[in-house]
Amino acid sequence: MKKRMSFGVPVAVAGLALIAAGCGSAGTTSAGSGGGYGVPAPAASSAAATPARADTVATRHTSLGNVLVDAQGRTLYLFEKDKGMTSACSGACASIWPPVTATKALAGAGLSAAKLSVATQPGGASDVTYAGHPLYTYVGDTKPGDTRGQGLNQFGAEWYVLSPSGKKIDDATNG
Repeated sequence: MKKRMSFGVPVAVAGLALIAAGCGSAGTTSAGSGGGYGVPAPAASSAAATPARADTVATRHTSLGNVLVDAQGRTLYLFEKDKGMTSACSGACASIWPPVTATKALAGAGLSAAKLSVATQPGGASDVTYAGHPLYTYVGDTKPGDTRGQGLNQFGAEWYVLSPSGKKIDDATNG
């Protein structure tokens, strides 16, 4: 009679060690690689990864007319759910609609410096506002001057670009 060797216990222990090691590193994925669950992590340069930064608010001519843009030429939007200068967009909303943040904001040519300010939000962020509206960029806008976020109804309200006067530009009225 031959004696059988059993590998059951050592193999099971080794398997559990591999599983435990994998669980411990799930939250430390490098940018651009998979998150371990079949969902790729956002690229390091993704606008959704960090809120937009801007010191200067300017204007740019688009298919909707002259609209507010940040220092990189990205279109700026207002969120109709906001209450005064307090943002109603955080978490998942802010990952799609990054708030424009800065410690000091400057008005570009054609804009009223009196309408431009920085408002401290309940979480402590310093959001740039214009004419009483917190400003946001939209991750769907891939190049300067894009206005793909115009009129979208997301996160409980609609999003609109702003004219240099500080009013929303509605597609029907264009200003």
